[in-house]
Amino acid sequence: MTESLKLTAIAPFGNELALSWSDGLEQFLALEMLRRACPCAICCGEPDVMGRGDAPTRSYKPGSFELKSYDFVGGYGLSLKWADGHATGIYSYQLLRNLGA
Repeated sequence: MTESLKLTAIAPFGNELALSWSDGLEQFLALEMLRRACPCAICCGEPDVMGRGDAPTRSYKPGSFELKSYDFVGGYGLSLKWADGHATGIYSYQLLRNLGA
């Protein structure tokens, strides 16, 4: 992904999130897949000083896969807010492109 590539449009669409990119690519990413791929420390764990760490056990509840809102983070990512209150993950544009590949 080049530095000049930008997310030009985003819209929730049923159980998917539709994304349009400045290079013309359009993606439809399943909300459940996005939530399960949350990159935050709560979901993925944090490595210790030696780089070791275990991912915590994830659990989901009603609303875990329902997107309530989103915000842009700088020029590089999205913050997704879920109906169960989870909102700590920042999905970089690179991560979003990779999830749709």
